[in-house]
Amino acid sequence: MVKILTYFIAIFLLFGCKNEEKSTSEREKISENAIQKEENFGIVIHGGAGTILKESMSDSLEAAYKAKLKEAISVGYNILKNGGSSLDAVTHTINIMEDSPLFNAGKGAVFTHEGSNELDASIMDGATLNAGAVAGVKHIKNPIDLVRDVMQKSEHVMLYGAGAEEFAKSLGYKMMDTSYFYSQNRYESLQRVLQREKAQNEKKISFEDSYIKNSKFGTVGCAALDKHGNLAAGTSTGGMTNKRWNRIGDAPIIGAGTYANNATCAVSSTGWGEYFIRSVVAYDISALMEYKGMTLQEAAYEVIQKKVPALGGDGGIVAIDKDGNVAMEFNTAGMYRATMNSEGELVIKIYKEE
Repeated sequence: MVKILTYFIAIFLLFGCKNEEKSTSEREKISENAIQKEENFGIVIHGGAGTILKESMSDSLEAAYKAKLKEAISVGYNILKNGGSSLDAVTHTINIMEDSPLFNAGKGAVFTHEGSNELDASIMDGATLNAGAVAGVKHIKNPIDLVRDVMQKSEHVMLYGAGAEEFAKSLGYKMMDTSYFYSQNRYESLQRVLQREKAQNEKKISFEDSYIKNSKFGTVGCAALDKHGNLAAGTSTGGMTNKRWNRIGDAPIIGAGTYANNATCAVSSTGWGEYFIRSVVAYDISALMEYKGMTLQEAAYEVIQKKVPALGGDGGIVAIDKDGNVAMEFNTAGMYRATMNSEGELVIKIYKEE
């Protein structure tokens, strides 16, 4: 009897130890997954999509674009790496591109038909679905900063023109002289477009050869996922060269140029704005993921390679989902783009065939 009792006690202890080992192993695995999930973050940026051809790009200019893309994304990456928010990463990353004459945003904004610069921008917080946007501002150095203040310090989502600048003044923003936004190459681009427009009006060239069909779109944008699982996206632009009548594109339109939702993804668009507005591009990508169960890449492909071209538009997006997967989808000859993951792996590309 004692032997039988001893046997059962031994069996109990054996299985108990094994279960304890299994339990400990499972706890360690759960803990490792939690740490891995906590450390999961990433960032992706664009500097515009359009007719960007290697044969038209000098080696020095290509190097300059890649260097600036690296500088910009590194700023956002370091914020995320140190536990900062996706909103901070998006804002400060876009600041770098707004301050560079290489991109059609801030300092490098293109000229309107009248020879002025009108800036648009937007930002969205995936955690709260709050958003901010401005359109048609002329004296704001960094519109991405202003849209964040619209989101966080006003009861509104979008402000326009003089009203947006009045709001900025109330917060102590310095109003830049319009000469700050002047760049010779952008002004010369306007003159070339005006000449082509005149020729088109005189029927010397067709619409297919006109600027609007063959220009690149230099909007800048960023989407990021932070260690806390929060997504954010932002977009900033000077719009389209030779735009008239206070034209507004997709960049400041929440759901078209910018969208972020912690349940799905964060998206920033660049392209022919009218078509991106009509297609509600940024939100559509999120909706396809939420309602049809598509992956980020599948949704981005569906919208950029099928829906937008079907209407006659072109351009691209950068996006990141809640798991850190990235999409950089475009249907033009090129798109300035870069991404960094939580491992610090950096990818920078310009042309389609890369």
